[in-house]
Amino acid sequence: MVYRVLGLMSGSSLDGLDIAFVEFQVTPGKWVYEIKSSACFPYSNEWIEKLSSATTLNALEYQLLHTAYGKYIGEQVNKFIQEKGIQYQVQLIASHGHTTFHVPAQKMTAQLGDGAAIAAATGINVVSDLRSIDIALSGQGAPIVPIGEKLLWPEYEWLLNIGGIANLSFKNAENPIAFDVCPANRVLNLLANEAGKNYDENGAMAASGKIHLDLLHKLNALDYYKQDYPKSLANDFGTQVVYKLIHDAGYFSNDALCTYVEHIVFQLTVAFEKIMSKSSRLPASNSRLLITGGGAHNIFLIKRLTEAIKQLTIEVTVPEKEVIDNKEAIVMALIGVLRWREENNVLASVTGASRNSIGGAVWIGQEA
Repeated sequence: MVYRVLGLMSGSSLDGLDIAFVEFQVTPGKWVYEIKSSACFPYSNEWIEKLSSATTLNALEYQLLHTAYGKYIGEQVNKFIQEKGIQYQVQLIASHGHTTFHVPAQKMTAQLGDGAAIAAATGINVVSDLRSIDIALSGQGAPIVPIGEKLLWPEYEWLLNIGGIANLSFKNAENPIAFDVCPANRVLNLLANEAGKNYDENGAMAASGKIHLDLLHKLNALDYYKQDYPKSLANDFGTQVVYKLIHDAGYFSNDALCTYVEHIVFQLTVAFEKIMSKSSRLPASNSRLLITGGGAHNIFLIKRLTEAIKQLTIEVTVPEKEVIDNKEAIVMALIGVLRWREENNVLASVTGASRNSIGGAVWIGQEA
């Protein structure tokens, strides 16, 4: 069976809308994928402001933004299809949306981007609202990418995505483990913004700074890091708690960036060690780690992390750019296919839900 799907992802770093056109071939027990084309459509300053301030809106304003953003996504999809010359080739769209509220303790999560508006704008069937059923089943609703990691990258024991939030997965054969470790690019980008830059290219600013131990200790002492997994982070933890703490410390951008890179490395190392100490199936010597997400381009961060986990005999792999930048969009496409096939696409062992689930609302964009 062959499926040709558009996977859409908008991460907390607000870089833009990631679109990946992916062809999946499935035979019994084996999934193979090929990225046919991909793009990231950067957000305008207006959309960055709208998305970043969404949680301050009243109920009506929020719902109007939800539908407006869905229409915007549909327009960007149409633009992508036109530019890539893939008219009439896309069978399904799987849209993650843009996360705003995420309160799993009260069984609630919300992603902007109305699936019905996307379907209406494109005339293509859409799967959206991918996390809600897991939340309703008492799960964290995150991470949801481990099902894709299991089916598409079976050769790696560990998978790390460094996006707006850094999340880590370990493929225990019986009970895969994955959780949000700490805020990452969203905070790093905000610190770079203070120096007039969109982001710290290659981690050069951080590499030229110095670590301030007082700030590092305060960051590592935050309550979230004392919680055991499964656990997940809302975007505002990075923007309203972590960034505020760093900003209030008053250090120069380079020093703040250097200290925060060290914080990310420390928390990731702790996460590796915690999983290895608790797992019933320890990874083999020289186990493999695949790193994706925008943070994989941060040379300084990857260098520091590689040094820190060397003692754990973990071999680090940074794949080609198209996989780095589109892994989550690829997985969203797969999650959409699994929903269409009515197969489990969210793993309870990862999220802490009462059972595995088939997540996603289906909107029929095609006319009967």
